[in-house]
Amino acid sequence: MITCTITYEIDPDQVSAFEVYAKAWIHLVNTMGGTHHGYFLPHEGANDRAWAMFSFPSLAAYEDYRSQMTNDPACQRAYAHARETGCIRRYDRTFTRPVLSGASPEALGL
Repeated sequence: MITCTITYEIDPDQVSAFEVYAKAWIHLVNTMGGTHHGYFLPHEGANDRAWAMFSFPSLAAYEDYRSQMTNDPACQRAYAHARETGCIRRYDRTFTRPVLSGASPEALGL
């Protein structure tokens, strides 16, 4: 499994518009074979940062999704919304692999 974490710099005056964008992408990622873990919007602290996390079974599955989204009308509408509202100033993607199960320190030889 591969997980993509996106760190956004958003316009603090456009948080509502960003939330619309976020809800669209949660739906789109889930319908295109991924598992969306949610968007995390500003509440306390910095008012211009937001995060999203979603996973795909493999990097190849993520690349298939990226290929599909370039021609998908719903994806293009979501991108257009972000451009038109200016809710996203910039973003960075990071790919990680999750560790989802734990073990006792004894079982780990600690």
